[in-house]
Amino acid sequence: MDLNGRSILLAVSGGVAAYKAAELCRLLVKEGASVQVVLTAAAARFVGAATFQALSGRPVVTDLWESPVADGMPHIGLTRAADLIVVAPATADVLGKAANGIADDLLSTLLLASNKPVLFAPAMNREMWAHPATQRNVARLREDGALISGPAAGEQACGEVGEGRLVEPEDLLQDIVAALQPKVLAGRRVLVTAGPTFEPIDPVRGLTNRSSGKMGYAVARAAREAGAQVVLVSGPTALATPHGVQRVDVETAQQMFDAVMAHIAQSDVFVAVAAVADWRPAQTLPHKLKKQEGQHAPALELAPNPDILASVAALPDAPFCVGFAAESDKLIEHAAAKRARKGVPLLLANLGPQTFGRDDNALELFDSSGHRPLGRGSKIDLARRLIAEIAARLPASPAGDGGSTG
Repeated sequence: MDLNGRSILLAVSGGVAAYKAAELCRLLVKEGASVQVVLTAAAARFVGAATFQALSGRPVVTDLWESPVADGMPHIGLTRAADLIVVAPATADVLGKAANGIADDLLSTLLLASNKPVLFAPAMNREMWAHPATQRNVARLREDGALISGPAAGEQACGEVGEGRLVEPEDLLQDIVAALQPKVLAGRRVLVTAGPTFEPIDPVRGLTNRSSGKMGYAVARAAREAGAQVVLVSGPTALATPHGVQRVDVETAQQMFDAVMAHIAQSDVFVAVAAVADWRPAQTLPHKLKKQEGQHAPALELAPNPDILASVAALPDAPFCVGFAAESDKLIEHAAAKRARKGVPLLLANLGPQTFGRDDNALELFDSSGHRPLGRGSKIDLARRLIAEIAARLPASPAGDGGSTG
């Protein structure tokens, strides 16, 4: 689990979105985190302490003066064991106090008394969020090193529509995991392809493959966790877009090629995970091809698709390129030859038919010095290992902006 052994201090302030903090608490515990909840008096009017105590398995702290901490100083003791402080929802009031060093209750005091990283998840009316005072406070918090998750846009409890909704718990969980990952790609721009392509024969049928897109989506998520700005060019999949990642949907290999070329000049790293069809029908029929009694199977003439990875690697100012190979046999021989043929510094390979659609994988890493196992594990774990390998091979990183998770 992503948060095994991690300690999260979850501070819940007084907004109607406090009910989502209960689900976030459940998700954090499910991911292996130890969660200590701090509840403001206003938050307790929306969701009671008993709910959070049941979900976290720990007593909830609500008051600076009535403390379970032996020395009576919860604003100090509660934060010392935390790996991360998460304020969700973070009201305009809490953001203002934190930005200006005001300490007049338990939550604001513990924020001032801690040097631990803090992630704020704002939630408020759209006009409150857009107000210059709130924007100044958020800008100051970012300058001070705080992480900001959201807010999201949509319908609000007041009936208005706009920015100000608390990020959904599942997305906020991704931001929390990301906050605890090393920022080895801070300031970098990463372009990832994922999933299969679909080459239409007619309006109904087409040529495709069994790629689920899971590995590519994991790479996009891991790159974003590592601090990069990530664009994901995706073939047809049913997967949810990783939080904080810009997704471009395509269908055919030519569309994927065009989307990659539209973004490649702004990319420092290109990771080609997609299982791109090598061939397409030379002609796409305008109507469904009908089967008739006694008719022989029609001949299908094929034409080559563009080689996306090789084309990018051959650019005069190419980004750092990483390829993937899914082989059915002779893994070492075929993958090494593919890396040389494509002209890329790094290539990952596996026996594709054994891992299509699965959540785990085993990868072999190929570079100029030969090959070695990257290991076996979940696809997100392998993606994080790959990102570390990429970061170690890049020149000195440009300065990142270090502020927002999204």
